[in-house]
Amino acid sequence: MRTVDLVYFNAGGGHRAAALALDAVIRAQSRPWQVRLVDLARVLDPDDSFRRIAGFAPEDFYNRRLQRGWTIGLAQELKLLQGLIRLAHAPMLRRLQQHWARTEPDLVVSLVPNFNRVLCESVASSLPGVPFVTVMTDMADLPPHFWIEPGQQQTIVCGTPRAFEQARAAGYAGDCARLVSGMVLKPSFYGLPPERPLHRLAALGLDVQRPTGVVMFGGQGSRQMLNIARALPDMQLLFLCGHNAAVAGALERLRRPAPHGVVGFTDDVCGWLRTADFFVGKPGPASLSEAVHLGLPVLTMRNAWTMPQERYNAQWVREQGVGVVIGSLREVPAATAGLLADLDGMRAAAARVDNRAVFEVPAIFEDLLACHSTVTQADHAALLCSTTIVTHHGQGLLDDGGQQPLLQPQHSRSQ
Repeated sequence: MRTVDLVYFNAGGGHRAAALALDAVIRAQSRPWQVRLVDLARVLDPDDSFRRIAGFAPEDFYNRRLQRGWTIGLAQELKLLQGLIRLAHAPMLRRLQQHWARTEPDLVVSLVPNFNRVLCESVASSLPGVPFVTVMTDMADLPPHFWIEPGQQQTIVCGTPRAFEQARAAGYAGDCARLVSGMVLKPSFYGLPPERPLHRLAALGLDVQRPTGVVMFGGQGSRQMLNIARALPDMQLLFLCGHNAAVAGALERLRRPAPHGVVGFTDDVCGWLRTADFFVGKPGPASLSEAVHLGLPVLTMRNAWTMPQERYNAQWVREQGVGVVIGSLREVPAATAGLLADLDGMRAAAARVDNRAVFEVPAIFEDLLACHSTVTQADHAALLCSTTIVTHHGQGLLDDGGQQPLLQPQHSRSQ
């Protein structure tokens, strides 16, 4: 059985969600692989030293900023982070080399940005010939050194033509760059019944006859949700707050003319999105893709507070014609009215976005594993041949002790 390692971390929620989605669909397809989820933070810091010293995990700082909406200035901080990653390249490389040598995967898949140089080099140096692939969970790269590292021997899986063009420009020719039809979504977003689960709205005390907007700012939520609640006092809204208990509590206490419902962290985002008529939130690649896949037009923002890696996503919304992009909260009421006026047109545009990436990506893994298996078998056959020749003709090719031949077959990993 072949072993596939999916590398993720918990900064934001999209990386782990994509890993879980791929794991689920691979299992559902009964592929003969052992899938292992690899938390990169645990590999690089197995003793949890950072948390013991600082009092929190590295990803917690990022997630708390998302919850509070403190995203301005992240472009500069990203450059600092990337500089620190490069300074720590050598010790991280050694740690990862030790991990791969111990666990011996047949395919390593990165679902994280920023670390793909050291991940690729560690796999190539400790497991020669084992394929390394990066599955981008953003709609576009943010050069330099975010997702796509030029000059590496690996495969890049891109969910938009923009990302695919960036991979080509970085030198990934032929099958080294693969284009799929979107972001990786959970398999639960497919094969849905036609009836919307409107009973969920009724259970929250909402009117199933009124248009409903769903407000979501990723798995960490954001205090911006309170501002949107106040900006749309007469619109029925459903707030999916994720792990942000503080915002959920504040929304539950909020009084406004129109009714609204509040949902904390849930594994069934799909079910709740299907109760709504449109989506309001930040331009996160997963949130936008989920909403559009379910036929929901989107209202999103692009301004100085938009995270740099998500700024292209607003352009994608405009290009696809699936929503409205605004620059500030002051525009929310008018933009919502405009969206509702063109609801049918935007729904039709959303229906034309046919995203089946979660089923397409495992097929790419299969190709890579098949190529690796063919190469391994050829190398093994050549090795057996050379070993036979040495055995037949090499009586004099012994080491100083006269016990071991100097030419020995290399270690061959089990298939």
